[in-house]
Amino acid sequence: MFTRHPGGLRLLSVHAHPDDESSKGAATLARYAAEGVDVLVATCTGGERGSVLNPAMDRPEVRADIARVRREEMAAAREILGVRQQFLGFVDSGMPGEGEPLPEGCFAAQPVELAAEPLVALIREFRPQVVITYDETGGYPHPDHVMTHRVTVAAVEAAADPERHPGLGGPWQVAKLYYHLALSRAWFQALHEAMTERGLRSEMGELLAGWPDTPPALATTTRIACAEQFAVRDAAMLAHATQVQPGVAFMAHPRDIEREVWPTEDYHLARSLAPAPGAGEVETDLFAGLRAGVGAG
Repeated sequence: MFTRHPGGLRLLSVHAHPDDESSKGAATLARYAAEGVDVLVATCTGGERGSVLNPAMDRPEVRADIARVRREEMAAAREILGVRQQFLGFVDSGMPGEGEPLPEGCFAAQPVELAAEPLVALIREFRPQVVITYDETGGYPHPDHVMTHRVTVAAVEAAADPERHPGLGGPWQVAKLYYHLALSRAWFQALHEAMTERGLRSEMGELLAGWPDTPPALATTTRIACAEQFAVRDAAMLAHATQVQPGVAFMAHPRDIEREVWPTEDYHLARSLAPAPGAGEVETDLFAGLRAGVGAG
């Protein structure tokens, strides 16, 4: 339980694992938090089955107590971003190989309606006007990411219905639901081209060459200018030391180039009770169309 700030703007970002909040939309969260928006991250699982991707942290004592370590990393990242955070209590599903079953009792093996209940309760308590999560692909095919999408959509719908889950608090209608467009092919391509044009070595070419033949990305409806928060984002990512190795992968490209060629974090407006942007128009505020009515509860 936590104290909800009365009135005002409230933003809920729903993620699968600790570290996802820092690699997808973190600069956006930091920007809104700095502006006084009440920002809450809901983390579906504890990341217990996540790999240790940083060789400096790949030690027996870390692997043996990975759940505690990842909670501590999450607490550090939360403080850096200036947001609040709550675990929903599910167990990481891991990344089963092709044809392998999901681990018994894991998040992705739960019935969606049942798994949505903690998030329904959270939405009704926190009462966010805006919710952000992944699209139906999960952003990439991790079962917990796909499940996070399903659970968030189900919870947003159920939270607004007074006939459903009457014991989980009074109904609350989320006004806008967004999907992340983070780490898109277009983003990688823009950075790769900008680096090679400047004679800098890019590690993104190989990634782009092997990019899977996936459906076209969802339309970008919303771009949040947050280049000033990239340093905060990076610090939050590095706080997840088991997952992020300094100077490698996402941490390898020059930030001044990123600020120049892609100074925003981008989203797709999936559902809205406010007027949606017209054809060819792009929002610059997640709360576009909502600010005038804030304060009514």
